[in-house]
Amino acid sequence: MLLNYLKIAFRNLSKNRVFSLINIAGMALGIAAFVLILEYISFEKSYNQFHQNLANTYRILLQHKDGKSDDYVPSAIATTLKKQFGEVKAVSRITSVQQGIVTVPEAGKTQAIRSFRETNSLTVDGDFFRIFSFPVVAGSSSLYQPNTVALSQTKARTYFGAENPIGKILTLNSQFGKLPYTIVGVFADVPANSDLQFDMAYSLSTLESDANRNGNDWARLDNWEGAFSQTFVLLDPQADPVAFQAKASELISKARPKATETASVQPLTYIHLGDGLSDTRPTSGKVGFVYMLGGIAFLILVIAWLNYINLSTAGALKRAKEVGVRKVVGANRGQIIGQFLGESLLLNALGLGLAILLITLLQEPFNQLIDKNLSLKSISQSPLWIVGAGAVLLGAIASGSYAAFALSGFPVISIVKNAFVRSGQGVRVRQTLVVFQFSISIVLMVATVVLYKQLSFMQNQNLGMNLKQLLVIKGAEVGADSTRRAGKTAFRNELASLPYVDGYCNSGSVPGGWYNFNSDGVTRLNPVPGDEKKSYAFTYSDDRFLPTYGITLAAGQNFTPEMCAKGTDANRVLINQKAAKSLGFASAQDAVGQKIKFGNELEVIGVINDYHHQSLQQAIEPLIIFPGYPNSNYTVRLATDNMQAKVGELEKLYKQLFPGNPFEYYFVDEHYNKQYQTEQQYGSIFTLASSLAILIACLGLFGLAAYATEQRTKEIGVRKVLGASVGSIITLLSKDFLKLVAVAILIASPIAWYAMNNWLQAFAYKINIEWWMFALAGLLAVGIALLTVSLQSVKAALMNPVKSLRSE
Repeated sequence: MLLNYLKIAFRNLSKNRVFSLINIAGMALGIAAFVLILEYISFEKSYNQFHQNLANTYRILLQHKDGKSDDYVPSAIATTLKKQFGEVKAVSRITSVQQGIVTVPEAGKTQAIRSFRETNSLTVDGDFFRIFSFPVVAGSSSLYQPNTVALSQTKARTYFGAENPIGKILTLNSQFGKLPYTIVGVFADVPANSDLQFDMAYSLSTLESDANRNGNDWARLDNWEGAFSQTFVLLDPQADPVAFQAKASELISKARPKATETASVQPLTYIHLGDGLSDTRPTSGKVGFVYMLGGIAFLILVIAWLNYINLSTAGALKRAKEVGVRKVVGANRGQIIGQFLGESLLLNALGLGLAILLITLLQEPFNQLIDKNLSLKSISQSPLWIVGAGAVLLGAIASGSYAAFALSGFPVISIVKNAFVRSGQGVRVRQTLVVFQFSISIVLMVATVVLYKQLSFMQNQNLGMNLKQLLVIKGAEVGADSTRRAGKTAFRNELASLPYVDGYCNSGSVPGGWYNFNSDGVTRLNPVPGDEKKSYAFTYSDDRFLPTYGITLAAGQNFTPEMCAKGTDANRVLINQKAAKSLGFASAQDAVGQKIKFGNELEVIGVINDYHHQSLQQAIEPLIIFPGYPNSNYTVRLATDNMQAKVGELEKLYKQLFPGNPFEYYFVDEHYNKQYQTEQQYGSIFTLASSLAILIACLGLFGLAAYATEQRTKEIGVRKVLGASVGSIITLLSKDFLKLVAVAILIASPIAWYAMNNWLQAFAYKINIEWWMFALAGLLAVGIALLTVSLQSVKAALMNPVKSLRSE
């Protein structure tokens, strides 16, 4: 019996090649899109799952009354929690090394050194490797002792090749000073699905000693003010995190009676897809987008299933007599249902096979699109593979069930008379499914248009500065302080003399990156209560920063070289308009000459116009700039011609003045636009998803148009004999389908508006959703649908009426 059903299934697929190919292609595209998107979701959900202590690891946050949270907290919190609460089994502070140059002796040579600029390093407490499961493959995981460091396997090979690195000494030149570290351990390279991405882990206890403090007071274990590190705790499995949070808040309130923040604990499981806060390691995803992608993947699969339902019910006429004859000769309903379900499963199996081939072909382009290294293994290592496999199997059964149960349930006489096909109920079902398919497609099209419009808005908005032709050269860290100071002066003088340099400056931070630090405690000399809790961003720059970046003054004056030579001792600052408003000044002009307090009294000598130091996703922060010649970054404005040769000359000059320092540079506009990389990936994925949704829907529409044309072949012949034009016949066959697309537009538009309006709320600066976006998506849908239907309509309209009427 089963073999007979299989023969009938293959015979039916072969007999109706067009419908079979449409169904198989639709299923294959739907399954392939579903699986590829499921790979991405599985990878995002897998972040941090490899940590053995995942369920009991938490990050300490400071919660403000306005609902905002700080993930950088004072160092004393870590020590106090471990001493006061027995449920805290381990604690570690973590902070990033913003930039540093590592020097190591060259193999076999005592004097020669090699330099490496490292930007992916952490300073951590001794419990770090006890909390987090980063396997130590050589040496010790202990970083309790000062001046100790652990390296990744890749960095150990980079520095020492095949030599054993344990016990060797390297020197870190960074914002923490020039410090020697002994290598005590080597850990396995950090996996890609970790929020903590680092190549080196330095002992934070190094910065606690007086001899090495070098401005690192924040690292003292008794410091309740400086918030420059994150704190992670490992709780006892039996501990109640809610009760622990309440006790931690009470402890912090007692230690900081003037503070208004309360403590909260954030599970490590929530960090990646939750709120990344001000974390400088931007690996955080967005849980809303992941769930949205999951919904889109499922809807694309649904569209493919609806195609099968539509085409199987539409093609029921061809098989109605077959079913009637089977019933007459004794087939029961269960056997007929089994046959149709078997055909559905066969068709889905063929679609799955083609989908696997498509996934193999599309995997690499898809990985390049989203900038991740994914494969089917990404799903196999996640519980989501069960969900995915179940969805495909249930969909295959459900899509085949409708036609199977509908056909098998009709009386023999009704089937023979074609009542099933001619019934209004069958027509309405097919129309509803077409409307649903195109509604999904139009929502995705609108989402794509809005997303790209928002991205274009952010990339082309007036930033309040000019980033074109700006090259940033990272500052020197290696060498004696006196040598580097002399080199800085000489380098600036040389830049001033170069004919192709239109401007240059020193700055502590560069647009598109983080500020030097953020802090509260800034007030006017006569503040009102609460002023000291307002947060401000801080950076350092010389007198050439504003003209080099094209940032203008709203009032007052710029720094002078004399102020920059004194640095912070000049007690002069520039502020932006946002800071002037936050400080309570009526206008920029009113702020000039006023004194503000941040430790010392500082005079505001100028107010700059607000500019977007960071992306337009974030609101402009109140900014305070100190004068100086910071070593962090040199920005050079270059003439555009023969750029590579000019960079080569700058490299030669840099290496001459800063021996032992690697020459590294980047262009500011490219660096700035990297902030929108996530939105660009979203746009690409939405474009792909909407294209696939439209394509699959059109495959179904093509099949329905072919069916409708076949049913009306003789009608078309009669109309042509009576003088109907080709255009009138095309209109006759197309108008019913276009009406369905129009209904889909009406349904999809408010849904798309609601979804995208909510999405835009995440941006501080955003576009308005306009009517033309819906009109464009609607016109595209109508145009694509018309083209799809016309392929069949034109063919039918041009057919010789003699062929269609000769059987009459």
